[in-house]
Amino acid sequence: MKRTEFEKLVAEGFERLPQWVREKIKNVALLVEDEPSQEDRRAEGLGDDETLLGLYKGIPLSERGEQYGVGATMPDTITLYQGPIEQAAAEDGMDVVQVVAETIWHEYAHHFGIDEEDVQRRERNRDKAS
Repeated sequence: MKRTEFEKLVAEGFERLPQWVREKIKNVALLVEDEPSQEDRRAEGLGDDETLLGLYKGIPLSERGEQYGVGATMPDTITLYQGPIEQAAAEDGMDVVQVVAETIWHEYAHHFGIDEEDVQRRERNRDKAS
C-alpha cells in the first residue's frame, strides 16, 4: 500500500475514536514510519521474531503535573509502523483499516496513562464481548 493511502487510514482511524476521547488528547503528534528503529526495538525488549505495530512516547496525561506545558513543550508521539501493521493484517486475515484503528486505540490508551498489562486486559475483555 502506498504511504499516502496508509496515512489516510491513520487519519480515519483517529476519527473513529469517540469524540470525547479526541477532545481530551493534548499535545500528541501522530506519525507513520515503515518499521520500528533498532533503538526502539531494544528499548521495548523485542526479540528478533517480534515487532511493534505502534509506539507511544511521552508523558501520559495521568502523570502531567501543574508545570507541564510551561515553556516550550515537545509533543508526545504515537508512531504507527506501516510494514508490521500490513503484515499483521495479512497474517490474521484482517483488514488493514481494522488493525490501524485498534493500534491507534491501543497507543492512545497509553497516552491516557493505561499501562500495557491493563490495555491488553481491556482488549481481551472487549474481544470476548464482541
